[in-house]
Amino acid sequence: MNGLLLVNLGSPASPTTADVRQYLQQFLSDRNVIEMPPALWQPLLRGIILPTRSWRSATFYQHIWTQEGSPLVVYTQRMAQQVQQLLPDWQVAYAMTYGQPAIGPALRQLAQTCDHIVLLPLFPQYTQSTHAGIFQQARATGIAVTAVQHFYDQPAYLDILADQVWHAYQQADFDAVLFSYHSIPSAMVRHGDPYPTECQTTTQGVLDRLPDLPVDKVQTVYQSKFGPLPWQKPYLKNTLMQLVELGKRNVLIVTPSFVADCLETLEEDYVQNYQTFKASGGDNFQLVPPMNDDPRFSRFLADLAQQRLTEAGDAHA
Repeated sequence: MNGLLLVNLGSPASPTTADVRQYLQQFLSDRNVIEMPPALWQPLLRGIILPTRSWRSATFYQHIWTQEGSPLVVYTQRMAQQVQQLLPDWQVAYAMTYGQPAIGPALRQLAQTCDHIVLLPLFPQYTQSTHAGIFQQARATGIAVTAVQHFYDQPAYLDILADQVWHAYQQADFDAVLFSYHSIPSAMVRHGDPYPTECQTTTQGVLDRLPDLPVDKVQTVYQSKFGPLPWQKPYLKNTLMQLVELGKRNVLIVTPSFVADCLETLEEDYVQNYQTFKASGGDNFQLVPPMNDDPRFSRFLADLAQQRLTEAGDAHA
């Protein structure tokens, strides 16, 4: 039997300060996310960041929490269920890089019944800060997996994304379309991380499919910067204010690096960035929803897993 493990970032167990603190400590202690030496970073993390950020983040999580739980976990679970229906001869599971369900136990459970396992991070564009931690946790189990490195350039994925963008774009007269990706530290880019290039290629892949979308309205930006060090620019929040100054008050936001609604889309964008935009004088602020539980995306994931396993088999033949 073949197995498939879908992996997303993760979420606190609940929107309480204690659970958010535990989640942030695990997340921000990952050297793939924060490259600063632990001897310097950990005192700062434990002494300043966690005490001040945990309760604030908890209030944000409380805003987005649903009766079913964290939106990111709920949508990832739905993806796994839909893919399982599409691959009845496979065993499909999901895990989180941080929090529960954890990658190690999920892989060991699959390995009990599966001869071949595909590991599929739910991040279209590769970056050290998301993928490296996943692959390290998988290697630590000693279980052989066939990993998907990225899928930003897969035609079927770009077709779905372009369709979503065009559907949203037709709903109003937008002055600007911002493709907003999660930013990463500039140091990672200097060290050769391919993420910005893959983000730009994603944006271009959508434009290639939408000849009626004016190129001069489109811009690639980055969001969710954390900490005092420089991250990949231009920043979404600054761009929103600049657009209003230029008289562009109707903006559509696309978030291709997030395949499921999460804190960044629901709180950072729909609340914080929306408020910044409106306070600056903006009028219409809309987001293209992430893939979430779109059946087309689940079909894409199922096909991608099968394709990757076939490629791995051919390479070993």
